[in-house]
Amino acid sequence: MTDFFFAPCPRGLERALGSELAALGAGDIDVTDGGVGFAGPWTLVYRVNLESRIASRVLWRIGQARYRNEDDIYRAALALRWQQWFDVGCTIRVKLSAIKSPLKSLDYATLKIKDAVCDRFRETTNRRPSIDTHAPDVRIHAFLTADAITFYLDTSGEALFKRGWRREAGDAPLRENLAAGILKLAGWQPGTALYDPFCGSGTFLIEAAMIALEIAPGARRSFGFEKLKNFDRAAWQYLLDAARARERRPETLNIFGSDLYGDVLKTTHANLAALGLENAVPLKQVNVLEASPPAAGGIIVANPPYGVRLEEAQLAEFYPKLGDALKQRFAGWTAHLLTADLRLAKLIGLKPSKRTPLYNGALECRLFEFQIAAGSWRNRKAGVN
Repeated sequence: MTDFFFAPCPRGLERALGSELAALGAGDIDVTDGGVGFAGPWTLVYRVNLESRIASRVLWRIGQARYRNEDDIYRAALALRWQQWFDVGCTIRVKLSAIKSPLKSLDYATLKIKDAVCDRFRETTNRRPSIDTHAPDVRIHAFLTADAITFYLDTSGEALFKRGWRREAGDAPLRENLAAGILKLAGWQPGTALYDPFCGSGTFLIEAAMIALEIAPGARRSFGFEKLKNFDRAAWQYLLDAARARERRPETLNIFGSDLYGDVLKTTHANLAALGLENAVPLKQVNVLEASPPAAGGIIVANPPYGVRLEEAQLAEFYPKLGDALKQRFAGWTAHLLTADLRLAKLIGLKPSKRTPLYNGALECRLFEFQIAAGSWRNRKAGVN
């Protein structure tokens, strides 16, 4: 039997997610703003939750209806067979989002859905599920357009970027699935040298190490589908065991990180140690302006400081120095820099070969690609070596 699903992801990574889902066996792939629709058997849900590095969640489409007002939404929710999908003893949470909906209050519409679910259970079991807004057993999602509502059950539970390895986070942690998507956009492959000179809590480094060692991102966490009545424990255990059997033993990788601050590196080390990778990724405390390349060539992937963390005047002084350091020390490398400060491309003194809009949560960013050659771009443009 074929079911239909939707996997949201960080905006800007939809095409990369579509390619990933196709490789995992998904069909009827529909790339849209904010995510990818797809279809397949129920076991595909287990595999995508376990192995997708880019998806934020996997939502199972369970119903659709037209609506004009909140009463229509209540009736549409009441008509669904909630009691066939999960037990009344499960706690629930309802989340509603919308685009161009005429309704005045999404909070009120959310309440109507919750009431309908509870009323449906009361009709069939004489009991109603409890609400838990923090850590529910079952998460119900609904999406409104101008005249239609679609209902989903969340098969993931906690967001998929929560891999289970993070022990500590820095001041502005990068989401894991965004980091994995950037590695994909950068064209990085295991074996190619990778360097993050602003490694922070180590997100780029750890995502790259997990790819290199074939560690499935979901192999060390639980999922929402385990609370649903159709959960096939044997099928899930088979996929989980197969994923764990593919994992390679930790080894020193061609992946390198550094940061200016020793306390930050302690955070990175703790997060690496949570996966048993504390010896796999060499770390160094060094100012990026004085850093030496860890290999003859490779890819730099970094999230340098921007206005959220440093004053604008400091950054206006820092970015040209960063560009000079890259030109002087990293000729032959390619740098992929994610920033929310769009001045970076102008101030760094390098001509970006690509500019990709991305979002880190709600924060609009750009991923700039720089092909680094010796000497400044301005001099090269003028024909001066």
